[in-house]
Amino acid sequence: MSGRSSPSGSRLAPYLQVAPLAFLMLTMVGIPLVTVVMLSFWEFDGIAVYPAFTWANYAEVLGSPVTLKLFLATLKYALLTLVATTVIGFTCSYFLVFHVRSLKLQIGLFLLCTIPFWTSNVIRMVSWIPFLGREGLFNSMLIQAGLIDRPLDILLYSDFAVVLTYIHLFTLFMIVPIFNSMAKIDSNLIEAARDAGATPAQILWNVIIPLSKTGIALGSIFVVTLVMGDFFVVRVMSGGQSASVVSAMKNNIDQLYYPVASAMAVLLVAVVLLMVTAILRVVDIRSELAR
Repeated sequence: MSGRSSPSGSRLAPYLQVAPLAFLMLTMVGIPLVTVVMLSFWEFDGIAVYPAFTWANYAEVLGSPVTLKLFLATLKYALLTLVATTVIGFTCSYFLVFHVRSLKLQIGLFLLCTIPFWTSNVIRMVSWIPFLGREGLFNSMLIQAGLIDRPLDILLYSDFAVVLTYIHLFTLFMIVPIFNSMAKIDSNLIEAARDAGATPAQILWNVIIPLSKTGIALGSIFVVTLVMGDFFVVRVMSGGQSASVVSAMKNNIDQLYYPVASAMAVLLVAVVLLMVTAILRVVDIRSELAR
């Protein structure tokens, strides 16, 4: 009897196991988030912040037409990046899982995709500037090939450069979950579909894509949250010609407008949560991962 754990101890064990993680989440995420929400309702007179409840910060943010433009620009970057990374991530994962038979080669090619992550995001982002500039390598190649007469200005310091950099930085976050989902697909299902007379396109649409939707959903959450929370890429790669919600928050913080920046942060979190909720409504990730 002494070797058996008591019923009360068995009930407490799961809570004790999750307690360290719950403590970290509370201190590292919960408290800062509550602080930002509280600060968004405080008064600000241009010099100091006062702990008094007010809706003025939200009225200022929501009443400005610039706010809508900033959110639309941020959503545009997120959606364009999401579409491109999904196509690239699905294609790469499909090739690795279904066309590379050697496990060692699969691992080698997968690790090859991670090589850019051996350097910092800043280095990978800045490396596009000499490539896309007016006197850069790409423009020089096009001119020498006779395809253009003068350098293309749209390549750098534009929305194109911003989205291209996001794709470069965040594609791996789409490849990893899709590859993991595809690797779990039973090859017998594909063989059965092929024996039933299904074409490769039908197998792709009716078998592979539905069984990969968990990876696509997880990758979409990663990409959307990363793009929506970034401001450095927009500031550098657009040359200051474009802005996002987070870059506007950074400007408010630099000017010590903390309550207004907090109100924008709360609204941004709400938008991101709505987008994540929409993704989770389409794909039940918990049931898919439990298979």
